[in-house]
Order: sequence, then C-alpha cells, then structure tokens
Amino acid sequence: MKIDRLIGILSVLLQEEKVTAPELAEKFEVSRRTISRDIEDLCRAGIPICTVQGAGGGICIMEGYRMDRTLLTSKDMQMILVGLRSLDSVSGSNYYGQLMEKIQTGSSNFVSGRDSMLIDLSSWYKEALAPKIKMIQTAIEERRILFFHYYAPKGESVRQIEPYYLIFKWTSWYIWGWCCARKDFRLFKLNRMDGMEVSNEQYLARTVVMPDLSNKRIFPEGIRVKAVFQPAVRWRLVEEFGPNCFETQLDGTLLFFRDYADEDSLLDWILTFQNQVEVLEPKEIRQKLLEIAKEMTKTYESN
Repeated sequence: MKIDRLIGILSVLLQEEKVTAPELAEKFEVSRRTISRDIEDLCRAGIPICTVQGAGGGICIMEGYRMDRTLLTSKDMQMILVGLRSLDSVSGSNYYGQLMEKIQTGSSNFVSGRDSMLIDLSSWYKEALAPKIKMIQTAIEERRILFFHYYAPKGESVRQIEPYYLIFKWTSWYIWGWCCARKDFRLFKLNRMDGMEVSNEQYLARTVVMPDLSNKRIFPEGIRVKAVFQPAVRWRLVEEFGPNCFETQLDGTLLFFRDYADEDSLLDWILTFQNQVEVLEPKEIRQKLLEIAKEMTKTYESN
C-alpha cells in the first residue's frame, strides 16, 4: 500500500545521509517513476527533501531538518512495526514482513529495545480470510465494484457494493461500502462472504459516511436476562462480560443480570453452557429453551 511505502521511504531518509532513486526503487520493489511521485508527495506533506544530481548525488532530507528526530521517535517506530506485524498476521503474502525489514534496515540505533506488544489479527479462517482481504484492498485502491454471495440471518443474497473501508472489530473483519441494492452504506462480515469477484467496472468515490461502530448501535439491548450459572463457568462470564455481571449467592451459584441484543443470539449463547445454567427470566426464553430441549431429545432418542 502507498502509505506503507511512504513511511518506509521516510524512515530510510531519516537513517541514511543520502540514497539514490534506483536504490529506493529496488528496496521497495517499484519503478523509479513511482519513487519520484512518492518523493513529490512527501514534499507536499511538508518534508524538506533535496535531490542532488551527478556523481555522489542522491536524495536526502535537508540537514537542519534531519537533526530533529521528533518526527519519528524510537517509540513511534516501534508502534509502526507493531502495526505492520499485526497486518502481516492476516496477509496472504510476505509483503508486510518485507516492509518491516526495509524499515528496520539501518535503524538498529533508532529502533531500540525488545518488542513488548504482539497483535495477531488472524482467526481460525485465516486461509480463507487472507485472499478476501487482498482482493478487497485491490478493489478499494482501484475503485472497483465488488460482487459476492452473502449469507445473513435473514437469508442469502448476491450483493454488489462500492468498497471503502476494511474494518477489524469484535474479533472479526468487516467491509464498509455502498450497497447498490439498498442504496445506502452497509457493513458486511467477511466470513459470511463467498464467491467474491472484483469487477472491471470502476466507481466514482462518494462522500463516505463513517460507520457507527458503537456496541449499542450494532447490538441494541432489548432483552433483560436473569439466570443462575454454576460456579464452574465463572471464568466465561468474567471473560465475556466482566466480574460485575453476576452476584455470588450463598450456595456458590452465580446470579446473572444482563441486557441482550436479540432472542436468537441469546438462545445460541445460553445453549453453549449446556446444563450449567438455568434461565429465570424472561419466561418466553425459558419456554423456548424447553422446546429446544424436547426437540433435541426426540432427535437423539429416535436414533
């Protein structure tokens, strides 16, 4: 990605007295013309870059400016590397790994200390996820329409969108784009997308309305749950909702109170605890759990 390359070029220029355009082109595996455009972009961003022609010439940052390292401190560089390493965890290639090596080249005195933060953005579905992310990045950069088959709780559909942002939230990856069918911006979960294709058709970028990713907006609280859990599952309640989501009763059981988003999700969640929980309220949920248990009993007794 271009922003990664610009950061890498700037890092090299901060570390070395002078570097040539061919050296940068080889290091970042792009053409000299691309490097020239990148240098122009850095100049427009306010970085005073000089080019010297002839023997012994090259590209450098103005001497007075180069003495000031506040632009990228050692901590800044560490955070950049942490970010690149996290992206590498979902990349289908070694692009980000190579970029980390390029940034670190000649920076041993600048990037000091051991890594103290490791972020892995991958999931159990990394093999299927990485190609999707790469394809979506291409579609966003080239402003191309994206087609895919989408599986949602309300049914399946074929979608056509203008992609704008890749988002990592709630331990999953999403894409934010303009849905041509709904005529509005929508959030799509990558693990529910299949048969993805990047069209040759390009689109004109819209004024993008940023998604409201607050938990209450995406998962509105609608059902007040009261349940009793066995002590053996305390760790799960703490992990998922924090230590204040229940009260420990005299017999050691855990009285749980929580507002939940929707009925189907609540039923799915409760069933993962098997016989380690009893729902007290609402009564409608108790009844549906009873019906599910009866149907499961029929299924297993019939076999």
